[in-house]
Amino acid sequence: MVNYGENSLDGVHQKAHFQRILKMGNPVKELEHRAAEALRELLEQVSAIESMDIACEPAGLDRGVDILAHINVAGHRHTLACEVKASGQPRHVRMALLQLRDYVTHRGDGATPLFIAPYLSPEAQALCREQGIGFLDLEGNTRLVFDGVFIERRVASKPPVERRDLKSIFKPKSAQVLRVMLRDPWRAWRVAELAEVAEVSLGHISNVSTALRDREWARVTPDGVSLAEPDALLDAWRDAYEPPAGQRLGFYTTLHGSAFEDAARQALAAANGNGKGNGQALFASFSAAQWLAPYARTGSQYFYADDAGLEALRHELKLSTTSKGDNVSVILPKDRGLFRDAVEPAPGIVCTSPVQTYLDLAAAGERGREAADHLRQERLTWPR
Repeated sequence: MVNYGENSLDGVHQKAHFQRILKMGNPVKELEHRAAEALRELLEQVSAIESMDIACEPAGLDRGVDILAHINVAGHRHTLACEVKASGQPRHVRMALLQLRDYVTHRGDGATPLFIAPYLSPEAQALCREQGIGFLDLEGNTRLVFDGVFIERRVASKPPVERRDLKSIFKPKSAQVLRVMLRDPWRAWRVAELAEVAEVSLGHISNVSTALRDREWARVTPDGVSLAEPDALLDAWRDAYEPPAGQRLGFYTTLHGSAFEDAARQALAAANGNGKGNGQALFASFSAAQWLAPYARTGSQYFYADDAGLEALRHELKLSTTSKGDNVSVILPKDRGLFRDAVEPAPGIVCTSPVQTYLDLAAAGERGREAADHLRQERLTWPR
């Protein structure tokens, strides 16, 4: 048993002991000892605590929780029963909270349950609050209430691994899957069918499904996987969104109004294989929003295109290069998944999907965010 408290090793020897734990190479035990150290440092800040004895579960022994902390507060002895998990994703948190509540109930001595993980998102913290269970993560987020002691702290930082994991859900291949699922969030998909429609591998579908279920954004039923919280998914995608990588080109056209609209139809027909060429081009951003959910006109037009699509736009819209004052923006994205999710809101008008248009608008500054909110209200609500 390893103790962290007033009767444990002094600071120097305690640090040496902790380093030996790290060298043992057991990631589970390492995390438990990091959690115990974080708990000790937290409790040391509470002047009312007269003494503490924090013990990690010995290797090979399963007593139901990972850490027991015995604390004296103003002469009263109290116990914290702590469960430590490597994942703080909501699905894993929910299971751990049930385990903690069962343990404390069967223990029967009024112990306070405490959940500890490397990082707990606001959603995971909310789960703990709903269940009346304290939490602590290694980033510093804390809520602990017992015997007249109240500790609550929130930090804005996220660990690098959490940021990477979140961004990986929205990378181009994964985004192809999300766009398909967001077309009809309540539809249950078989893995093979979803892989075929999204044009990704079965393994990639499995990875995306796991990531969504861990965050409780998706669920698995006998009929397949479907979204459970499409709004939460879209919120997270918006907040983590990075505009597609690619070359941005600025042009000038003298065409306006109906003349521009007619020429655009010709360009899109030609670009998308319905006329003179075989390529791809789409209205994007504010221009797409004008056809999907009109809100505020801009003086510029926006497109995504490939090389052949760009040539069709050049020809039909009579685009010329200019050093300043351009009114047509064309992006040649590396992610061709944007073209797979095109919609045709009017004959001959091809646009990015409502989801992609929403993301691009939300990243376009204050005016774009207003247009994005309007588009979401008009086109991205999913009543059950």
